[in-house]
Amino acid sequence: MTVGKYVIINPNEGYPLPDSHKIVARVSSPKGNNYHLGEQVESGTFAFTAAEGGDYTTCFWAKRNTPPVKMTIDFDWKSGVAAKDWTNVAKKGQVETMEIELKKLYDTVTAIHEEMFYLRGREEEMQQLNKETNSNMATLGLFSLLLCLSVAGLQIWHLKTFFERKKLL
Repeated sequence: MTVGKYVIINPNEGYPLPDSHKIVARVSSPKGNNYHLGEQVESGTFAFTAAEGGDYTTCFWAKRNTPPVKMTIDFDWKSGVAAKDWTNVAKKGQVETMEIELKKLYDTVTAIHEEMFYLRGREEEMQQLNKETNSNMATLGLFSLLLCLSVAGLQIWHLKTFFERKKLL
């Protein structure tokens, strides 16, 4: 968010601003898009939300005067949080509404925080279960290997004794 205002300072305090003290003001984006154009004005304001990245420019110029005229411009440019007019927000009675919204947000954050701790506890339980399961599977795998080797050994012993009785060996 960007907000700006400009005004030509009157060189003759107490008198109206001379006609020669009119300017053209233009605010443009880095790609050349115009966000504000004021022609032959003494003062003005502009506000926009930046859609493009980069440096935005403001140009002031006046028509050629004879004799040349010097002008002083009071220029105020604010962006981001500084551009928000917080005094008007408070004056409009929205403080109570904002307070309620903040309480809702606080409750939401608290619930999310508690949920994160719950999920961390569940994750630790799952990791412990995975370790136990992995250990049990390793034990079962070793037991299965020993059982298969013992059955293979028994089969070899049985075949050897069978062939010796039949006198084939």
